[in-house]
Amino acid sequence: MMLQKRSTTCLAIRGNFLMVFLWLMNLQTPLLAAADSTSSPVLLKTGWSVQSDCKIHGDGAKLSSPNVQTEGWYSATIPATVLAVQVAAGEFKDIFVGTNLRSVPGTTYPAGDNFSNIEMAADSPYRCGWWYRKTFNVSLSERGKTFWMRFGGINYRADIWLNGLKIADSSQVQGAYRTYEFDVTKALKPGHENVLAVETFAPTPTDLGINWVDWNPCPPDKDMGLWGPVSLITSGPVVVRSPMATTHFTDVSLKTAEITVRTELRNTMDHPAKGRLEGTVAGIAISQAVSLDAGETKTVTFAPENFSQLRIGNPRVWWPADLGAHPLETLTLRFVLDGVVSDEQSTRFGIREVTSDLTDKGYRLFHVNQRPILIRGAGWSQDMLLRQQPERLAEEFRMVHDMHLNTIRLEGKMETDEFFRLADEQGMMVMAGWCCCDHWEHWDKWTPDTLNVATASLQSQMLRIRSHPSMIAWLNGSDNPPPANVETAYLKVLAQTFWPNAILSSATATATSVSGPSGVKMSGPYDFVAPSYWLVDSHHGGAYGFNTETSPGPAIPSPQSLRKMLPADHQWPQDAVWGYHAGGEGFQNLHVFNDAMTATYGETKTGEKYNQIAQSMAFDGERAMFEAYGRNKYSSTGVIQWMLNNAWPSTIWHLYDYYLDAGGGYYGTKKACELLHVQYSYDDHSVYVVNSVYTPSPGLTAVAHVYNLDLKEIFAQSRAVDVGSDGTVKAMDIPQEIFQPASGVYFVQLELKDAKGAIVSRNFYWVPGKLTEFDWAKTDYTHTPAKTYEDMTALSTLRAAPLTATAQIEGNLVHLHLSNSSKGLAFQVEAQVEDNHGAKVSRVTWSDNYIELMPGEERELTASIPADSLEGSEAKSAAGWKVKIEGWNTPAVTVLARSAR
Repeated sequence: MMLQKRSTTCLAIRGNFLMVFLWLMNLQTPLLAAADSTSSPVLLKTGWSVQSDCKIHGDGAKLSSPNVQTEGWYSATIPATVLAVQVAAGEFKDIFVGTNLRSVPGTTYPAGDNFSNIEMAADSPYRCGWWYRKTFNVSLSERGKTFWMRFGGINYRADIWLNGLKIADSSQVQGAYRTYEFDVTKALKPGHENVLAVETFAPTPTDLGINWVDWNPCPPDKDMGLWGPVSLITSGPVVVRSPMATTHFTDVSLKTAEITVRTELRNTMDHPAKGRLEGTVAGIAISQAVSLDAGETKTVTFAPENFSQLRIGNPRVWWPADLGAHPLETLTLRFVLDGVVSDEQSTRFGIREVTSDLTDKGYRLFHVNQRPILIRGAGWSQDMLLRQQPERLAEEFRMVHDMHLNTIRLEGKMETDEFFRLADEQGMMVMAGWCCCDHWEHWDKWTPDTLNVATASLQSQMLRIRSHPSMIAWLNGSDNPPPANVETAYLKVLAQTFWPNAILSSATATATSVSGPSGVKMSGPYDFVAPSYWLVDSHHGGAYGFNTETSPGPAIPSPQSLRKMLPADHQWPQDAVWGYHAGGEGFQNLHVFNDAMTATYGETKTGEKYNQIAQSMAFDGERAMFEAYGRNKYSSTGVIQWMLNNAWPSTIWHLYDYYLDAGGGYYGTKKACELLHVQYSYDDHSVYVVNSVYTPSPGLTAVAHVYNLDLKEIFAQSRAVDVGSDGTVKAMDIPQEIFQPASGVYFVQLELKDAKGAIVSRNFYWVPGKLTEFDWAKTDYTHTPAKTYEDMTALSTLRAAPLTATAQIEGNLVHLHLSNSSKGLAFQVEAQVEDNHGAKVSRVTWSDNYIELMPGEERELTASIPADSLEGSEAKSAAGWKVKIEGWNTPAVTVLARSAR
């Protein structure tokens, strides 16, 4: 591979480069100018040209000089991988539809295999280097300042040239998750046109690249290129980098917070520097004298033991989502040299403290602000081309909050500054760490250079993310813990960068000789299991301990989404194209899910009926998983659904699909995670009330009704309930003898009422007379198979239950009133908003969905519509919008959403 060609001697740029992350402001201008030496970073975002070196056979010195002809090059906005540049230019169209991705040159690896472990084909266009070229101007008034070029992410290697001079070569620039800062003062030309040329090279199977495991196909370029932002910043000779503030509360009252401030200082001069580091933290002034030797980099600390003002009384405390407010404070530090500000940096932080320990059963339990917290989260995926889409990101955070999840896990996939900003502002906790299943965990094949890249990558990310209050844990491995020498090296970096949060050796239960037990498990399942699994299993993925990734399996997109992602001739019946949009390796088809559907609910002959049952299975499965972990806290201490979202349109592992359409799994999760919740237990037929906030809820009443298939009531009970802060309490037991194995299906209807009689939680279950019998001996990493399936086929005989509906639209809200005047149960009724062309509107979230209505029952549901969906043309005006409702035995009804005015 062409990774080390043209080994021109690297220019000895002053200070070489500083391997730290620097916060990038969303600022852009064609002319770079600043009033002083502490100007904000300027993103070099637009106006890039990109081309393959196999076409131009370029020379870096020439390409980084003016007057180079770039006709025929791709125009690009950065960040962008090479394939993302080509897709944006229209060279490849609809690559996420059907098997179109296989038509992109270089996509020759076997479908379903992990491409990161496979060499690119000899004729792959991405085996060549690819050039990124950018011209920009710097004002002549900037002369005399220090200039830094920052790279937020390069995959994987690069040669970097500026104005004909080589800044760094591919022996120095290697590592997908490293960040770089180069002192380019001697190469930059204020008052003239400047030219930056970067030749990037794709990762090989023995590199620490970006890996998609079995989640989805890997793009043929392996996400090579400038996937992170590029920016220019000016400073004086002493720079301030990576400021952070950490918190310790003196006691559980949280009335006194001890704040410790740290930052990195670097003297770029060839002689010592003496000055003052000063600034404010949460409005409190701090200052100390600092001396730096020539070329020295050091960490400077303000500790409460030496700066008593850092003991703050009655602080504004940052809490996770749903548990309180998430106020952010500002830390600003500047270095003053000879009476002039040499550099200044600011960051936001939250006054909060995160710790973790092992329970008496050895399970990892997290504490936030000295209170235990049940982690209920899901695994995150970026877009497969690493495209940054801030509006989409904001929508995804909104949907995560709507489900009342409190944590996002990043396995690899180090996200953008915008991601962490949203997490901080919205109280969303984040667990991050390295990825599995490629060279990141092929430690027996590592060289000393590999370890150097790994530790440099860790240092880059720690300095980048350590200040964020949303961060709660770092995982040094995923599917396996690193060997002792690697783990020791990682722990040294974490200590040197003062990582303030939990550290896990891996996402598995495997203990290490260095750090001991992890306190977590990664025992699956990842494929379909019946809802009862989570409470009856006590040896695998069931609701005990901390499960770092697990799932009830496939998540079939809505018919509307399937029509977007599959060609018309492949939408039904299922075929290999469906399989291509499943997972990789052991998850390339849906047969476990489909076999369970057929055995449990009966054969489906149409795509519409298949989808309807699939949504109900996802609802039931996700609800059961999250409810089980909620009931068992703190014998269960955390669960991460695998996954939250997908990198491309997929039929597995998501709570909302690639088009941000919320289906059954979304609403099952939302139901299970509501903050005050009544739920049924499959293992012992008990009814529990779960409180997920830090305030008690006295004076409640739990009500349970059990019906047979003919809606004959066979059990009814009401019990007074008081549930404590963050507590669970058993409200009642439903007699086991009610559920007869030969009697098919039962319905369990639950309500939780407050002291005034208002319903604060409701739940409805369809329960088999005989639960699934699991074949525990045949458990593998994917799932535990069923020895005998539960029988729900009688649900197909439910009598028709037509509903009447009215809808009103008020701002971005749609209020839906449903009424069941029939004598039958309206089962698994879905509501969806449609535009005036009859197309389902995605990104709509309902207060509740996939619901049941008993005879004579009425319900009110509210939908939230993204504001941008209501803007623009008449086709998107509120006047034409409708609501469609349909259930298993409820004929489809569409009503106009009339204005509330």
